[in-house]
Amino acid sequence: MLHNSSVLIVDDEEVMRDVLESLLAREGCRVRLAASGEEAIEAAEAESLDVAIVDVMLPDINGIDVLERLKAIDPELPVVMITAFGTAANTREAFKRGAFDFIEKPFKNDEVLVVLRNAVEQHRLVTENRTLRQSLKLQGHRFSELVGRSSRMQRVFDLVSQAAPTRTTILIQGESGTGKELVARAIHAKSLRSDRPFITVNSGSLPPDLFESNLFGHVKGAFTGAVSPKKGLFELADRGSIFFDEIGIVPLETQAKLLRVIQEREFMRLGGVDTLKVDVRIIAATNIDLKQLVDAGRFREDLYYRLHVITVELPGLRDRPEDIPLLAQHFLTKYGEENHKPGLDLAPEAIRLMEDYHWPGNVRELENAIERAVVFATGTTISADLMPEAVRSSQRLPPPAFEMPPGGLPLRKVMEEMETMLISRSLEAAGGVQKRAAELLQVKPTTLNEMIKRYGIHPRGSRGPAPSTRDDPPERVPARARHGNRAESIAADLLERRLSPRG
Repeated sequence: MLHNSSVLIVDDEEVMRDVLESLLAREGCRVRLAASGEEAIEAAEAESLDVAIVDVMLPDINGIDVLERLKAIDPELPVVMITAFGTAANTREAFKRGAFDFIEKPFKNDEVLVVLRNAVEQHRLVTENRTLRQSLKLQGHRFSELVGRSSRMQRVFDLVSQAAPTRTTILIQGESGTGKELVARAIHAKSLRSDRPFITVNSGSLPPDLFESNLFGHVKGAFTGAVSPKKGLFELADRGSIFFDEIGIVPLETQAKLLRVIQEREFMRLGGVDTLKVDVRIIAATNIDLKQLVDAGRFREDLYYRLHVITVELPGLRDRPEDIPLLAQHFLTKYGEENHKPGLDLAPEAIRLMEDYHWPGNVRELENAIERAVVFATGTTISADLMPEAVRSSQRLPPPAFEMPPGGLPLRKVMEEMETMLISRSLEAAGGVQKRAAELLQVKPTTLNEMIKRYGIHPRGSRGPAPSTRDDPPERVPARARHGNRAESIAADLLERRLSPRG
């Protein structure tokens, strides 16, 4: 049945377009007309088609090349070639490039209708079969090693399921160790490209020239050592997906070429002059705020907006603590089987320690901790003492208790006392070196010197008060005496964060 089928007619002769349009309109088809190859490509990119009829002789692009480009846009689209100058060579080339059938002019209307009905029926069967396979995959796929029942992870799963079947570029944002590559692989596994290659690009592992050669390939003699031509990762990923791990560190000069691939779906090998077409779905990941890189001039704004179409935000493990036991059990099963130790259990105390730990390395750190525990386990239970030292020694302490005095607190004085405490602790940590203390506080040395003089501060153990350019301030009542040591505890906490390797 041709009724309600979407048909593209590509012919530079207006009379031929009118004839075919009238014929197909009587059959109830939705007809789209194109007088050139470029118009045909635009039409195919703009809407879904059931069949295309393409004249071999077109004014701008050879019809056989149009056939190839249409198949690149939709590999399942049946394309019927039509010509008044049919030759055996043209016919062979058309079928070689994926033509459904070949019709010579002049033709009989019934002949055209029979070919188109067969083409539309085949397209319907292929589409239904693909949709069924995809539906089964969506129902049965458990996101591989992506595990979580928290609301934030459920949102990630929903977004992956919705976006995966499309061709849209996807950006995955999250801290190191949150599982960005696992999300990328899940997107590919749920896509219509799942039977095609999934290629991972380590964005910062090579110098710019070698990185571009790795991406786009090179021709013989492109550079010293290029003794033979080489295919790049884009060619290897054709019809599949390519994953850029840490896209934020791709060199600026390479970003321009990457933008061209996303926009035009074409590139040139290093040192070459021929343009190569490619159909690749791009998935990128970053643990850096790309917008900040754009503002700093280290990332192209146009590439940023090309990537920022659909964004998957991966939460840190500390932001989804309810998933920790589930993930721990998942890794326990995995590494128990790998190490021939099935049936291992987690002791309640071990689970409590894991829930209380802040996991700066996220899921990757948790996985490493469980693998280590499995390796050293001698019984059937993973006890607390098998947890890494960092996990065993970490506790989530409640914030210091604070009660507002009946008369309230003068904010200015409290802030002065906090500044005094923080400066004193910084000077102690810096061994009395003001320049280093200023770096810790992120202020200018001259500013710190003025504050030291203003508050009459000197580090513990020094020989006397710091010089002052004004009268000494009135004797202060220690903060701990008046405000329950609140100022000192806050100052100590701030300084500890500043001195921490993660700060």
